Amino acid sequence: MRVIRTAGMSLRWEPRSAAVCGVLAAVAVCAAVLVVGSGEFPIAPPDVVRVLLGRGDQATEFVVTTLRLPRAVTGLLAGLALGLSGAVFQSISRNPLGSPDLIGFTTGSASGALLQILVFGGGAVAITVSSVAGAVLTALAVYLVAYRRGGGVHGVRLVLIGVAAAAMLEALNSYLITRAELREAYEAAFWLTGSLNGRDWDQAVPLALALAVLVPAALLLARPLGMGELGDDAARALGVPVQRTRALLTVAGVGLVAAATAAAGPVPFVALAAPQLARRLTRRPGAQLLPAALTGAALLASADLVSLHLPVAVPVGVVTGVLGGVYLAWLLSASGRR
Repeated sequence: MRVIRTAGMSLRWEPRSAAVCGVLAAVAVCAAVLVVGSGEFPIAPPDVVRVLLGRGDQATEFVVTTLRLPRAVTGLLAGLALGLSGAVFQSISRNPLGSPDLIGFTTGSASGALLQILVFGGGAVAITVSSVAGAVLTALAVYLVAYRRGGGVHGVRLVLIGVAAAAMLEALNSYLITRAELREAYEAAFWLTGSLNGRDWDQAVPLALALAVLVPAALLLARPLGMGELGDDAARALGVPVQRTRALLTVAGVGLVAAATAAAGPVPFVALAAPQLARRLTRRPGAQLLPAALTGAALLASADLVSLHLPVAVPVGVVTGVLGGVYLAWLLSASGRR
């Protein structure tokens, strides 16, 4: 690790982390290019790149920019948001299982969308707004229940209450589906699997705007977040306002997972696996926010590519669910051995 000092500022330069980020970004972009080229009308990767550079023919440009590019961009941005959100919450809770998948925030987002789909019958914009509102309200409820006067919010308590909230919201979601008409129940069940099918710029652009605000906010808090992993007392001794930092990071993390879920549905396990894979790749302790975000983007783009080339068409959430289940079993067995 090197420290670069310029104009009164000090920046840490970690060659291995920088190399890992570069490789992950390349993997994510390559997977997205292959996704754009996949379909009934296959397009070679050089032709996709040529279109993106403004040098393709009109027919290929229509297929790439109008029909397929929004899906690839949504997948990249949703994966980035989920990976970053997972890193934030795992660091706050100091628990590798403290991802928004397991502590109820993703489920709350799904509940908000289901209420709009099955009860109020709103359109795409209303579903997006309800999804975000569901995640925010769930996070607020979990945070308030986990909060203790004088002690603030502790990681284990946040995880346990979040798991309980997720279980209750899953029951609500199942009840809503069983009470719905067949067509609406099918639509809701498909949305709950997490899918990038049919995504267009109406989903990609709002997600990009949300990330333009939330990603810099989370990265600016990376240093106090890392200090918080030393323990509340040690962080306070180093001048970190622990509870305020934790609250701001919770807002940023919830915003990230809500935006991703509104765009792509509740894609499972990306937020859980990406931060742990990033730590193993960088071989650095603490919250690796940028590597985790790029790992999430690479994972979701790669899973989308796999889903497009399976003999039977399946949503991307099914692929990430299978891979994430294997990963979770490995993580639990490795923790048990230690």
